[in-house]
Amino acid sequence: MKHLKYLLLLLVVTSCNAPRASFDYDPQVSFSQFQTYKIYPDLVSKMSQLDEQRVLSILDSELNSKGFTTSKNPDVYINFYSSEYQSDSRNTLGIGVGGGGGNMGVGVSGGIPIRGPQTNMRLTIDFITVENDALIWQAVVDSQFNFNASPEVREAKLQKMIQEALKGYPPEKN
Repeated sequence: MKHLKYLLLLLVVTSCNAPRASFDYDPQVSFSQFQTYKIYPDLVSKMSQLDEQRVLSILDSELNSKGFTTSKNPDVYINFYSSEYQSDSRNTLGIGVGGGGGNMGVGVSGGIPIRGPQTNMRLTIDFITVENDALIWQAVVDSQFNFNASPEVREAKLQKMIQEALKGYPPEKN
């Protein structure tokens, strides 16, 4: 029972850092027809050249595992781009003072941030038809990202983000 308490705490702490994805797609499109891809010719990823190469390598591996192959005459273009933003730390230390007597009580409390703002990355992946250059599927993944991390840590984080994004492809139509 004692170990269960620590396991639950570990799950709560690690789940807050997991990538979160949202998806959108064109419901009129039959996604089973797409089997080949190529990176969008006008790619502007807004990433460092090294991170861009990491994403290209990871996308290639993940798309191949979904049955896609690269082609000079593809069915779809894959586009991706990123942005970074700051979010307030949710970790605070609560301090309170209170007192009372009789049937009255008064208290004052406040939270002191433990850490500064967190740096996040938003990675957007688009599937665009070659035939009419129309966006047919999009995933947006948000996650904490340490831009000062080692190359191995950065690659592992990008891998998790891309895997989370591609969980929504092909979309399950209702």
